[in-house]
Amino acid sequence: MSSKFRNVFLVFGIVAVIIMLFTFDVSYDELLGNLKRAGIYLPLVLLLWLVIYCINTLSWYIIIKSGGKLGGLTFGKLFKYTISGFALNYVTPVGLMGGEPYRIMELTPYLGVERSTSSVILYVMTHIFSHFVFWMSAVVVYVLFFPVNWEMGIILGLITIFCIFLGTLMAKGYKHGMAVACMRVGSKIPFLKKKVVRFAEVNKEKLENIDQQIALLHQQRKSTFYSALTLEFTSRIVSCAEVWLILNVLTTDVSFINCFLILAFSSLLANLLFFLPMQLGGREGGFALAVGGLALSGAYGVYTALITRVRELVWIVIGLALMKIGNKKAAAKVKDLEK
Repeated sequence: MSSKFRNVFLVFGIVAVIIMLFTFDVSYDELLGNLKRAGIYLPLVLLLWLVIYCINTLSWYIIIKSGGKLGGLTFGKLFKYTISGFALNYVTPVGLMGGEPYRIMELTPYLGVERSTSSVILYVMTHIFSHFVFWMSAVVVYVLFFPVNWEMGIILGLITIFCIFLGTLMAKGYKHGMAVACMRVGSKIPFLKKKVVRFAEVNKEKLENIDQQIALLHQQRKSTFYSALTLEFTSRIVSCAEVWLILNVLTTDVSFINCFLILAFSSLLANLLFFLPMQLGGREGGFALAVGGLALSGAYGVYTALITRVRELVWIVIGLALMKIGNKKAAAKVKDLEK
C-alpha cells in the first residue's frame, strides 16, 4: 500500500478515537476509579487479546497459505495487518468498511489484487460465520443449564431463526462466491448505482476469478475451511475469559458458562447495532441485559462494558500505530509492481 493511502486510514482512525474519547459516557474521575479497581486484571485482559489476535491471524494465515505461495508474506506481517484491520473496523460505522479495504491494499504487493481480495473476503466470511456458530451454541448452553420460560423461549427461538437464516445465506456465499453478489447489491443503492455497474463491467473477469477462489476453498479445501472456522470459534471461547476476569473484580460467584452466555448475547445485540462505531451504547446495553437475564446485577454489565471499551481503545491505538511500522519492504514491493 502506498504511504498516501495508509496515512488516510491513519488520520481517519485518529479522528474517530478523539471523537470517542470526548463522547465517553462517564466522567474521567469515575473512569480512573474503575481502572484502579480493575488492578492487575486490566493488563491480563490486554494480554489475553494478544492471544486472541494470534488465533485470528492463524485462521487468516491458513486461508492464504491454502491458495498458493505467500510471496514473502510472513506471519508477523499478517499479525500486524490483523490488529490494524480490527482497529479500523472498531472505529468505522457499519463495521467492516474500514479494515477490509486496508487489509486488501496491504496484501496486494505480496499476493496480487485478486488473491488478496478473495483471502480477505474469505476470512471475513469465516469470522462472521463463527458468530452464528457462537450464538447458536449459546442457545444450546442456555437450554441445557437454565430454566426456559415462555418469554425466554421466544427470544431463543428468534435467535435460532436469525442464525439459521443468515447462516444459510453465508453458506450460499461460500458455494458460489460473494464478489459478484456484492456488486449486484451495490448496483441497487441510490447514488452508487452507476459507479458500481461501471466498476463491475470493467472488472468482470477479476470479480469472477475472486468468486472462483472463494468457492474453491469450500468445495475442494474443506479441511482449510473447517480449520479456519474452528480457530475463529476458539477465539470467541477464549474471549469469554475477558468477561470472567473483569467480573472477578466484583464477584467470585460467576461461572465460565455465565461468561459465555453474557458475551454471546451481548455481542448479538451489539452486532445488531452494527451501524455505530465501536457499537456505542449497544455494547453497554447488551452487557447489562445479558447479566440481568442471568440474575446478576445490571451494574456488573455496565462495569464489564466499560473495561471492555478501555481495552478496545488501547488496542485501537496499538493497531493505528502499527500501520506506520515496518512498511519499508512493502513499499519496495509496491515500487517493483509499478515498474
